[in-house]
Amino acid sequence: MNYSIGMRLSPNIGGEGMEYVAKWAASIGLDVIDVPEWNQDIKKVLDKYGLKVGSIDGRGAVGNTKLLSLDADKRKQAVADLTEQMSEVAALGGKVIFMCLIPEDNSTPRSKSFELWKETFPEVVAHAEREDLYIALEGYPGPSPYYPTIGCTPEILRAMFQAIPSKHFGLNYDPSHLVRLGIDYMRVLSEFGDHINYCHGKDTEILQQELYEFGTLPATFGTNIDFSEGSWRYTIPGHGEVDWGKVAIGLEKIGYQGPISIELEDHRYWGSLALEKQGIIKAKEHLERYFK
Repeated sequence: MNYSIGMRLSPNIGGEGMEYVAKWAASIGLDVIDVPEWNQDIKKVLDKYGLKVGSIDGRGAVGNTKLLSLDADKRKQAVADLTEQMSEVAALGGKVIFMCLIPEDNSTPRSKSFELWKETFPEVVAHAEREDLYIALEGYPGPSPYYPTIGCTPEILRAMFQAIPSKHFGLNYDPSHLVRLGIDYMRVLSEFGDHINYCHGKDTEILQQELYEFGTLPATFGTNIDFSEGSWRYTIPGHGEVDWGKVAIGLEKIGYQGPISIELEDHRYWGSLALEKQGIIKAKEHLERYFK
């Protein structure tokens, strides 16, 4: 199957502005751009260069979100803000809302956040159904030492999909987080295939010497590279543990029809515009072996 390949905005590339991003992305053969917001101006730029919008970050639903606040009034306002944005996105043809559900207070236990989520999200998902939008949960476990994100392991994904069994509520399949957590990324693809609404092209390398030093715990005294806590590091596809050929077959089996969107998090391709562009190009070239 021939999949579209896209990208999320990295800091230096995104910092050049959407006109620059779209022109450059089109010039290297990308098809899709993920955006932090979606409006008529951004749509006009993407249309100009023949690009499609991919995922759109949910307002107040990426990072420490008040959707999972311990304060009921904050949760109510967060739902109102998000559903308003969802209507705006739908009116402009957007389809996928990206979310990373980290509670407002990182120390909130995941079990408590799950209970808060069960209160707030029926309304959010019902609105997604009305607007024909698809929610894609990010599997980043969150910051240490609490790792409070809900929706990052099979245990809690299963409970969430049982609580709200809607095709409009699903996950962003990103095998890098699964490898990092020691979770079988192909088994997740098989078990939760019906719920996959988006896909990231990102990888993780397991660092064997560091695994001996730290085990699966974060390094006590920190690390000297970005996008790592010790025994693993995020990387571009092709430089980690993920077999992208198997992923491509798995996605085809479940009938996934969305793009593969590169999320650049690799210390070797970070810190300057030139390095970020090089990383995106190398990631694209590797993914094209299997998805084009």
